[in-house]
Amino acid sequence: MPKAHISLCFVIFLCLSSQNFMRVNSQVPSQGSWCIANALTDNEILLKNINFACSQIDCGIILEGGSCYDPNTPLNHASVAMNLYYQSQGRHYWNCQFDGSGLITVIDPSEFCLSTQLCNSSLSILNQYLILFSLIFRPWELQISV
Repeated sequence: MPKAHISLCFVIFLCLSSQNFMRVNSQVPSQGSWCIANALTDNEILLKNINFACSQIDCGIILEGGSCYDPNTPLNHASVAMNLYYQSQGRHYWNCQFDGSGLITVIDPSEFCLSTQLCNSSLSILNQYLILFSLIFRPWELQISV
């Protein structure tokens, strides 16, 4: 019986928590989506993502003195660069793939960033949540219409 209880709790959790994510492919233009880097990605891959994205778009905001320089971490800079690229390409799921190191969210990551320390911990929590969701569902395969 405990197994059934755990499964039921898990299903309820998914139903309640996945509502914001299942709308990614069916967004109306006024809704936003953002591409962030997976927190489990190696720094070397994050740097490759930054180099790729910044070869296609202007990444001046992640340079020293730029508005998104802090926190000065590969994860933050990659998330900003990947999102700039994703936004510039029309917010298609395939523009956030980055060989499996990108995650799409409909929760604005900047809403979590009131300070550098809070930003790091909040983005980490958001990222862990998105990783769990992406292991269970493949949002880029969902074909949900409004």
